Amino acid sequence: MSQAPPQDIANPQASLTTKEGWRAFVDENPEPPPSLPSGTVLDNDELESYKEARIDYHTRSVIVNTPTIRGVVTTGRKRIVLNRHQVSARRGLIVSGSAGTGKTTAITQLGKNVEQITRRRNPAAVGGLPVVFVTVPPAATPKMLAGEFARFLGIPLEHRMSQVQITNAVCDLLGKLGTTLVLVDEIHNLDLTTRNGAEASDQLKYLSERIAATFVLAGLDVETSSLFQGTRGQQIAGRYTVIPSRPFSHKNRADKEHWQALVATMEDSLRLHAHRPGTLVTMTGYLHERTGGLIGSLSQLIREAAVDAIDTGAEKITKRMLDAIELDHAVQQPQPEHRRAKRARKPNAA
Repeated sequence: MSQAPPQDIANPQASLTTKEGWRAFVDENPEPPPSLPSGTVLDNDELESYKEARIDYHTRSVIVNTPTIRGVVTTGRKRIVLNRHQVSARRGLIVSGSAGTGKTTAITQLGKNVEQITRRRNPAAVGGLPVVFVTVPPAATPKMLAGEFARFLGIPLEHRMSQVQITNAVCDLLGKLGTTLVLVDEIHNLDLTTRNGAEASDQLKYLSERIAATFVLAGLDVETSSLFQGTRGQQIAGRYTVIPSRPFSHKNRADKEHWQALVATMEDSLRLHAHRPGTLVTMTGYLHERTGGLIGSLSQLIREAAVDAIDTGAEKITKRMLDAIELDHAVQQPQPEHRRAKRARKPNAA
């Protein structure tokens, strides 16, 4: 007698930069496809459905409680508490680092945590919006930035609406909805050396004064960008704590243990019938060399290999399979740590 696996596969997640997409993200708690009991017989349609369910599961990133996520969640929640009675000059947080180090994941996990706690504490507050998530568009102007908030909220924007009108509509609505946390990603798109960038920075500062919420920003290598330059940059630096988001190192025993724990967590999430537990853990050195310690690249590598293992029927991940996967260009370049190690291994010139 056949036992059919679950048939429903979740639709692609809506954009986090809309309130509907954000709420779906907060509500999301995907369960892995169940393991089939030994001797289960499935017909062709059931087999295909089960295969697709596992592929869909492996396309989702595994959230690992990394030091960056722990730091952002802990510090972010403290900032919210400390800002509770602040009328102005609220303190915020900036997550800064290179691509693929988990900045967006860290701030969205903070937002998810804050919203879930808010819902549990006040389940009767239906229709509230504790958290807002927006991204800064390239070459942003003040009006474009206000428009991103309006788009998240679903405020219809008429062609003739001015920047002031949009800003007032956004601030008024967020006040009514009880927003306590505003997440702003891609903050490096604010170039304070340009007029538009400087004015958009002023707009963000104005929004942070008008909206009684804690602002948490994330961007690429913010410390070395123009964001902290000049008078405007000094104001930002005086109100925001920077949490660096770095690649995982592999220098000493503690570093290697942290990286191994990350690999083990991702391996434990696999749903492959023939994969031997611990296989990836034995390849931690190789995986670090392939990915440069970038959690985003490691996630891509393991998830793509898992999908290949299901598609080909191999049902396990091998080093040959990992070798065949092309990663992003950034990790193909030698990382600074690797370059230093290679130079150290070279014999001195005569």
